[in-house]
Amino acid sequence: MATLNLKELSKKEDLLTHGHRMCSGCGAPTVVKMVLLATEYPVIASNATGCLEVSTCISEYTAWKIPWIHTAFENAAATLSGVETMYRSLKKQGKIDKDIKFIAFGGDGGTYDIGFQSLSGAMERGHDMIYICYDNGAYMNTGIQRSSATPLGADTTTCPAGDVIPGKLRARKNLTKIMAAHNIPYAAQASPSHWMDLMKKVQKAHEIPGPKFINILSPCNRGWRSKTNDAITLSRLGVNSCYWPLYEIENGVTKITYTPKDKVPVADFMKPQGRFKHLFDPQNAELLKRVQDEVDAEWAKLQKEEKCG
Repeated sequence: MATLNLKELSKKEDLLTHGHRMCSGCGAPTVVKMVLLATEYPVIASNATGCLEVSTCISEYTAWKIPWIHTAFENAAATLSGVETMYRSLKKQGKIDKDIKFIAFGGDGGTYDIGFQSLSGAMERGHDMIYICYDNGAYMNTGIQRSSATPLGADTTTCPAGDVIPGKLRARKNLTKIMAAHNIPYAAQASPSHWMDLMKKVQKAHEIPGPKFINILSPCNRGWRSKTNDAITLSRLGVNSCYWPLYEIENGVTKITYTPKDKVPVADFMKPQGRFKHLFDPQNAELLKRVQDEVDAEWAKLQKEEKCG
């Protein structure tokens, strides 16, 4: 495994260059850089259509310094499955002699929803790859529509907060647990605010044969209606409120990789985000309480799962 020493990491080449057209302060390029810095292996990536794809490859210009494949919205995992299968065949024939790793990147729209079928298939078939979801909680690239990753109470263009409804009325789908239920050897959640935890998980995943899934919180100031310089702050609040707990499930065994010393209310995570502004109106106090209750219940459940081993 590569060392996770900041001084040494600062000397490594960025495999996603500056000059791309992601929004200022977007969490996604930070996530991608951390993922790519975490390994010394040659890497081939597939990338579902979305913010990351359309903004890092404009016509013949690309910000990627690795072999990179743009796929449709729904088939990043299927595309990479084919590439990984071809690699295994060529290696068996003696035409390739080096170890190559495979990573698929997709946003929550292309992972939780539109790309779920191909992702589930790739995991079930056992392809040796890592699927990284950069989760910003909505279809940000096409106008901030709700996805099944959109949190309870959030205001989006397709579930707008107003006089009729106070934003999204259903809780987000727990995709990390769903992927672990495929009996894959490794599934995890990570956050760019806890960079060493994130990079260690990527390193571990590379050394485990078979399919792996890592869900990474990725703040979007455009869709979250937050400041352009607070992606890491919001990521940390997401972790410390246990809205986004850091854990891994390895061969069916759950391990919490970070426990907040002082757990903060989920309201601390939500207040800086305009998409939750309406929840702090007196008439929505009950919904805000429901959000907190559901976060607390999920955290308690995760702790129980860890104890049960």
